[in-house]
Amino acid sequence: MKALFLYTELAEYFLKCCEKLSEYGEVHIIRWPVNKEAPFEFTYGSNIKVYDKIDHSPAELKKRIADIDPSIIICSGWVDKDYLKLTRNYFGKIPTVMTCDTHWKGSAKQILATILSRLFLLNTFSHAWVPGKAQLRYVRKLGFRKENTREGFYSCDLEKFNSYYKHQGIRKQNALPKRFLYVGRYYEFKGIQDLWNAFIQLQLEEPNDWELWCLGIGDLEPVQHTKIKHLGFVQPKDLEPIIDKCSVFILPSKFEPWGVVVQEYAASGFPLILSEEVGAGEIFLEEGKNGYGFKAGKVEELKAKLKKMVNLSSKELISMSQRSHVLAQQISPELWANTVKELNYEKK
Repeated sequence: MKALFLYTELAEYFLKCCEKLSEYGEVHIIRWPVNKEAPFEFTYGSNIKVYDKIDHSPAELKKRIADIDPSIIICSGWVDKDYLKLTRNYFGKIPTVMTCDTHWKGSAKQILATILSRLFLLNTFSHAWVPGKAQLRYVRKLGFRKENTREGFYSCDLEKFNSYYKHQGIRKQNALPKRFLYVGRYYEFKGIQDLWNAFIQLQLEEPNDWELWCLGIGDLEPVQHTKIKHLGFVQPKDLEPIIDKCSVFILPSKFEPWGVVVQEYAASGFPLILSEEVGAGEIFLEEGKNGYGFKAGKVEELKAKLKKMVNLSSKELISMSQRSHVLAQQISPELWANTVKELNYEKK
């Protein structure tokens, strides 16, 4: 097997999946430049070859792929027109897989895509691979047959975050730290201003011992409050001490097709508070059992969920922690790699 990924922005969780896949064959990745708001430092296994798209002309990319001679191509959606052209050259010869994390909303733009998909998607891709059911509805409407679709495209580095849960078990078995945690970019669509407002309002109305720690950078100015701590961008290797000091993960996004970070903190044993726009809540959140959902953009509703969490007993919080950890096991790099192997040997 020679798997080629035509990818946009790399992430550590994706590379962990590729590392598992590389146990069964070669893995080649053509990628976009690193995002300045997420300057991750990556390492690659010896059987993983990474190429920067920006360093290649279209002709050089075509030759690069010909030299690789892939047995399967997996492409990040249809946003990159160069990737589409390159993939179309292999349609009908090897499996060509489109990934997609967009929810079906029935918008005019999406309806138009379902009409035009036969002209630019179904003659380029033989299969579609999506994170969950919200995305599955979309690719089915685009014309992909059920037997040519797969779920489970996103998986965190489950082994690492499970180890955090195990290491902290003794320290957190009697009481969880009274700290909420947000991990994400500082952008309006992430809903972080709503989170700051809801947290500050709750502190004014019902003062309590809880703090809010925020990890990330972006174009929003961090709000200043004695109980809100801004830690900036943190490399994945430096997360464990922070995870050890926090207990409830919050993702208040107004737009979040999936959110691998949800699985990461569920595996680490964090109860969750998620907006209904977070796609990963589909399988990692059970209302009232390991956390709470709320309508994105509704500050009062978010404040009510914060309040509910603050008022839970240590026993109830620990029970939620345990349930989160269990739910996180549903997707893994091993299952992800098995999906690629299965697709690799499917009828073209």
